[in-house]
Amino acid sequence: MRSHGGIFRDENGFTTTSMVLSLLITLSLLFTAAQVYRIQSASAEVQDVADAAALSAENQVAEYMIVARFCDAIVLSLTLTGLVVTGLGCVALCVPITAELAGALIKAGKEIISMRNAFSERAAKALGKLQEALPYFAAACAASVAAANNGDSSGAVYLGAAILVPSEGKPLEPDVGKKAEELVEDVEENADEIRENAEKAEEAAEEANRCKERAFMRDCGDNPSYCMYERAAHLAGMSGSANPLYESVDAWSFSVALERARNYYWERLCSESPDSGSVHDQARSALRERFYGYAVDLMGEAYVHETEDSFEAYFPHLPANTSEMRSTSLYTEQAYPISIDVKETQVQTELEGEVVTETYTEESYVMHAWSGCPGAGSIASYGSIRMLEGGGFKTCPYCEFHASSMGKVAAASTSIENGFEYHYQAVADEAQAYEKARREAQKPKDEVEKSVGDLLQELVDAAKETVDKRIEPEPPGRFGSIAFVVNSGTTSAAGGFTSGFVHASGSLGPRAAVAGATVLDEGSDEERTVINSALDNLKEGGGIAVGAAGMVLDAWSWLIVAYSNGQSSITGAVEEGLNGLPLIGASGLGTWAADKLSSAIEAIGLQPAEVGALKPVLVNSGHVAAKGDGQAGGFLAVKQRIVAHPAMSTDLFGSVLTEAERLAVDAIQDTGDSIDIASIELLGEGGPSIPVTIPIPEPVKAYGIAAVQGLFGRIRSYYVETTGVSVWE
Repeated sequence: MRSHGGIFRDENGFTTTSMVLSLLITLSLLFTAAQVYRIQSASAEVQDVADAAALSAENQVAEYMIVARFCDAIVLSLTLTGLVVTGLGCVALCVPITAELAGALIKAGKEIISMRNAFSERAAKALGKLQEALPYFAAACAASVAAANNGDSSGAVYLGAAILVPSEGKPLEPDVGKKAEELVEDVEENADEIRENAEKAEEAAEEANRCKERAFMRDCGDNPSYCMYERAAHLAGMSGSANPLYESVDAWSFSVALERARNYYWERLCSESPDSGSVHDQARSALRERFYGYAVDLMGEAYVHETEDSFEAYFPHLPANTSEMRSTSLYTEQAYPISIDVKETQVQTELEGEVVTETYTEESYVMHAWSGCPGAGSIASYGSIRMLEGGGFKTCPYCEFHASSMGKVAAASTSIENGFEYHYQAVADEAQAYEKARREAQKPKDEVEKSVGDLLQELVDAAKETVDKRIEPEPPGRFGSIAFVVNSGTTSAAGGFTSGFVHASGSLGPRAAVAGATVLDEGSDEERTVINSALDNLKEGGGIAVGAAGMVLDAWSWLIVAYSNGQSSITGAVEEGLNGLPLIGASGLGTWAADKLSSAIEAIGLQPAEVGALKPVLVNSGHVAAKGDGQAGGFLAVKQRIVAHPAMSTDLFGSVLTEAERLAVDAIQDTGDSIDIASIELLGEGGPSIPVTIPIPEPVKAYGIAAVQGLFGRIRSYYVETTGVSVWE
């Protein structure tokens, strides 16, 4: 049998009436949910505005940090510029031609260090003033962001304010160190002594160079005219490595001439032979061979020891005449054969009427030039020229050997320019003069190197001190900001979503929200770009100069980016400055000082600053408040109380806002369009003045003190109205 269930169900459980009711219930629930979502969305919009207000407030802190780091970069660049310019002045002192420029550089370095001190002090004061104004800036910017969201379709009227955590910053106490000032004072004190010693060293070194130049010409520079090279080739047939030819004195040294002389006398000794078979020529050849043997032995004792800092040489002196020969071993060596000439003489006498014949034998000694002399006969012994001059010897009628015979051998090639010894002796004399000049140059050179070396070490110490002493700001809001935003606009509960399924009357009341933000270092190069661009603008304001002023600006152009580029900027500044100095000098002190300065700068090891981009990010307001005290601490206590007991009074919010208002208003009184940090006077009072000015944000200029006070007052009033009714989250 089939049963009937009535109008709400049939035998299959379905009727038209039930279907209609189901649809009506579903649509009612759907429109109710949509209405609830719309109301919640309209209420939640205030949170988005609060988030934006918090980010805007904290952005002022981020920009303040960029300003502070910018000033830190200026102080660092000025210090390094002063040190580099002073270092260049020390280098310039070492070369007489740049001594006048050195004075200007040292003076400029001192002025830069002095100006750095003044800039640092003024910048610290200005940053302190700007730091005190941050609560006002944050409040004004938060209010501006909130107001910018007014006038949407819901009729929103936003009021916003922000507090910074912590509410007060730490005072800036600049400490640039004293070592840079001590350095410039020490440089000034020692400048005259360094300059005088450098001039003495340069004069002596120039004389040494003249000696070397003359010696070079007499050795081989005068070729093809008479010189050691030409004479060795012509008289001894020498060539190749035994008789090298140098085209420049820069590649030549005294050891070249000494080695040429050694080779020459050895070659002459080995190839010596008589010009003819006559006794005279054979005797002269024998004496020349003995002279060359003596020269070979003497050259074995010769030496040249030369380093960058010292020179010692011994060029033996060869006798040029008989008188000089007497002071050598040629005079004393017993190398000459002695023969005995026996002469018998018969004498007849009458004795007692008888004639008696007596034979007398007379012996005489004869010294010969060499053993092959025809008159030598039987050689009894050997003697010396000194013995010959002592008397008791007859002159050999064949070789005619006298003391002057050996003297003439040396005189023949020493006294006239076509002889090898003539030019050799000139080189030997110049070597002696060169050694004396080098010795006279070394003492003042050592004094300069010691003084400049000590000063450059002071420069390194001062630079390292500068790296350690930096502007380290700790402004209000460094931990974050908390924004309070109220939407006081009246929004109809049914506005924009009228339907027959949901009956809504009245309107949404004031909505409020709290948001927190802090700054994070993203580790990018954005902030470096900001700092470098600003510094580049300062550089462009410096103008164009020449001389010492030009070198100062060139150095600064490198060093203003040392904050982010590190060591490479200092190295570049030094190289640029050294390239502008004519450091070529006879003493070599200029190039030595330049290398010393470069090495000193490398020892600084300046690393790029860690200055990643600071950007505001949203965080839990409780996390921000937890790091603060005072007003933030009060807010945190209220927030914790509300979480535990939502219905409790929120009167403490009023005290929090009151304190925030006081800090914001007290911090700023007569703010114009900008804040002057300080002026850079890189070249002293007579040079260009480059102001460092920070513009005031537009919202700060748009909102006066009265407006900010009114905002805080109106926000407090909404707290009073909603106390016990609405819970702020």
